[in-house]
Amino acid sequence: MRVRCTAALLAVLLLLAGCSGDGGGDEGRDGRITLRFQSLAWQQESVEVNKELVAEWNAAHPDVRVEYVQGSWDSVHDQLLTSFEGGEAPDIIHDASDDLADFAYGGYLADLTELLPRRLKADIPQRTWDTATFGDGVYGVPFLQEPRVLIANATWLKEAGVRIPTPEDPWTWAEFRAVTRQLSGDGKYGVAWPLKEPVSATLNLSLSAGGRLFHRGADGKVTVRFEEADAVMPRTVHDQVTTDRSASPTTLGSGGSDTLPGFFGSRYAMVPLGFSYRQQIVQQAPEGFDWQVLPAPAGAHGLAQGVSPQTLSIAEDSPYKEEAAAFVDFLLRPENMVRLALGDWMLPTGTEALKDPALHTAEHDWATGTALAAHLRSAPAQAVRGYPEWKDKVATPAFQEYYSGAIGLEELRDRLEEDGNLVLARYQR
Repeated sequence: MRVRCTAALLAVLLLLAGCSGDGGGDEGRDGRITLRFQSLAWQQESVEVNKELVAEWNAAHPDVRVEYVQGSWDSVHDQLLTSFEGGEAPDIIHDASDDLADFAYGGYLADLTELLPRRLKADIPQRTWDTATFGDGVYGVPFLQEPRVLIANATWLKEAGVRIPTPEDPWTWAEFRAVTRQLSGDGKYGVAWPLKEPVSATLNLSLSAGGRLFHRGADGKVTVRFEEADAVMPRTVHDQVTTDRSASPTTLGSGGSDTLPGFFGSRYAMVPLGFSYRQQIVQQAPEGFDWQVLPAPAGAHGLAQGVSPQTLSIAEDSPYKEEAAAFVDFLLRPENMVRLALGDWMLPTGTEALKDPALHTAEHDWATGTALAAHLRSAPAQAVRGYPEWKDKVATPAFQEYYSGAIGLEELRDRLEEDGNLVLARYQR
């Protein structure tokens, strides 16, 4: 009896051991490896392309199967943190470069420096790799990016007789302000700034004027300095809203999609949006509505603009890092990167993919966006520890009050620097 009970107990323990896991991939009894790929694709076209590529990989690699897991941009940071701490992180992780710093420094992501093939390393420019480099390691492969552009009512601009900017001859910030004054009147506005989340837009567009805001000293510590170059873009928006009345004050608290009904209703001549918003415009614009994509204004540094590309990372706890890296390499072959870009209406980071004719067509102004790819740089806050807290507690309310006219430029500077540096100092002891 005791022997039978002991044997039964041993069988149960073995079964439990087989069912338990410490996160990452799984190896079945037949020796086949299963990797979990958490994707944040959400548009129908993008989801379909991702699932198609997973199916193509699985058909060609019967011994290394990839399981598609649907994630969400709305909750990805907290969800990943929970999965990392619980030992249940997916093997391949889709995220954005500005969300990686804490995970990279926390030891949750694998350093990809020695895992990635030479082809992929060479295909993506170093300035783009910088967006996913933290310390001495690379913790994500940046693969999709989008510039901020001006989506304009083409009919309105043509009737007003304003000069139409191009990537070769863009508006300056001063010219942009003057054009929005010319386009305004009778309850209509030259521009609608959707600045519900003002910090990223402000920092990234300020690169064109040479604004950096975050400065790293010889001791490696980062401090905030709001200098003249940092003020060019914010001052333009502030003056459009409070002085010129050429920018709608009611959209400052809006998201990008919230401005589209007013744009379609000819209440605003232009809206600064991410390049991928073209898909919504194609789907939602009234029949006959004529729109076009214009480059964002240029400053002393031309069309330079900060971006936080979408990334693919590998969990440090994954027992199959080499297999996961091989899948990432497959997913980001030039032809596949183009498919992913078209599905998301964004730009690929790879130089070979950017040459694809599909990204240089006049239809939906793909060519205009592609011409801006060479000007995209790592977002200023990319590797700043403590940035999320600085953004939420200091910068967001300060910029919102400045843009609405509640505070002036000097108070904006004081709050960003004095309050901001107190926050950052806690992360750099």
